[in-house]
Amino acid sequence: MATLDAPGRPARAGLWPDYRTVWRWHFYAGLFCIPFVLWLAATGSIYLFKPQIESWLERPYDRLVMSGPPQAPSAQVRAAIAAVPDAVLRAYELPETPSSAARVIVSQGTKQMRVYVRPDDLKVLKVLNEDDRFMRVIFRLHGEMMLGDRGSNLVELAACWTIIMLLTGLFLWWPRGGAGLAGAVWPRFGGGSSQILRDLHAVTGVWVSFFAIFLLLTGLPWAKNWGGYLKDVRRLAGASAASQDWTNGRSAELAQRRALDASVRAAASDEHAGHSGMAGMSMPGMDMAPDRYAPLNRMVPTVAALDLPAPVLISPPTRRNGGWTAKSDTPNRPQRVDLTLDAATGAVTRRTDFNQRHWIDQVVGTGVAAHEGQLFGWFNQALGVFTALGLITMAGSAVLMWWRRRPDGALGAPPALSGQKVGPGLLIVLSLLCLYLPLLGPSLLLVVAIERLILKRIPSVAQWLGLSPLKRAPPH
Repeated sequence: MATLDAPGRPARAGLWPDYRTVWRWHFYAGLFCIPFVLWLAATGSIYLFKPQIESWLERPYDRLVMSGPPQAPSAQVRAAIAAVPDAVLRAYELPETPSSAARVIVSQGTKQMRVYVRPDDLKVLKVLNEDDRFMRVIFRLHGEMMLGDRGSNLVELAACWTIIMLLTGLFLWWPRGGAGLAGAVWPRFGGGSSQILRDLHAVTGVWVSFFAIFLLLTGLPWAKNWGGYLKDVRRLAGASAASQDWTNGRSAELAQRRALDASVRAAASDEHAGHSGMAGMSMPGMDMAPDRYAPLNRMVPTVAALDLPAPVLISPPTRRNGGWTAKSDTPNRPQRVDLTLDAATGAVTRRTDFNQRHWIDQVVGTGVAAHEGQLFGWFNQALGVFTALGLITMAGSAVLMWWRRRPDGALGAPPALSGQKVGPGLLIVLSLLCLYLPLLGPSLLLVVAIERLILKRIPSVAQWLGLSPLKRAPPH
């Protein structure tokens, strides 16, 4: 939130770094982060409206005219399984209205397919790869730029440095020397275009920085490295007994899908083997194989009567003699519920509400719901859009200021001062940030090493970047 025409201040030893050093950090952090900020703000704004967009896209499958009563859920599942060769049931989604198509999710290793089935005549209306759904594509564009773990690492790194950019911007914005609130809390419009741009950048930044940092921090659980970091913390805190309902990185997501697919297949195979002893009792021409999906016919009415927030998914056992499970997968995560069901009777044998989960999962789940704009209704979405527009405004005004003020033959970074000293306050803050953001420390050390060992040793490059080239020792 600093401007390129801010006054330089002399370096001094103290608790905090000098003004110009912070200004340089802010400039270079922005130089790296601005393209990512624009990308994340645009894709994140779309994802905020996931429920509305998916409802609009799914409308052809929620306005069916039925020709008769619906078939049993087990028959709907069998029709979906038949449409996808070598697939196993992953979940049956409760229809939200009597005119809705049945949604059956089946898996083939790491692939998950969504099959739309007419409940009355069991006609398959559509088979869609879950990863090809529009909002799923937006999710991956937002979190990993469709580059898998490499993209996740890049977005996580950008998030780390965006936090640095915002914190240094707040340091630079802080009113000094008895300055008034004009230009700090509200913009001034009488000082020409340069001042308007400066105030637009700074004032927008101070109003959205808190929300932006919150969004960055609550988005980190999905990241490859930070999410793995959180997994270790969950294990140490005793939360790993319950599986987390978010994934961290594309490889972890695919591994989880593969493991679930294998578990469901193994459980189904064990069930079939357990019934094979009845083969000797069968009469000629009589198929005694049980319908493995028949428990759905008992469980669906039980779960539907609970009126859980949609979507509600019922899944088969993942181990031999294990129970069927049902869960509310609502984007408003504090309203989620997990159920264990008795296949023989359809009764609920165990219920776990959100407030019964480990406190780490409650904190992360609440933050994720707010991040996605689903925690407190339309106002949450509006706040997300406000933050995204603020970030775009900050980024755009920063680029305009740089373009107008950049000197000829140089990048335009604030020049480095000789004799800069690192105060204890900076060391403490950096240590805490590096502890919380595992990618920040290595990337910071890499930047310092490249600057001191390479860039400063090339006078033309050092001058263009605003670095102080190393002084050569005089010849003896």
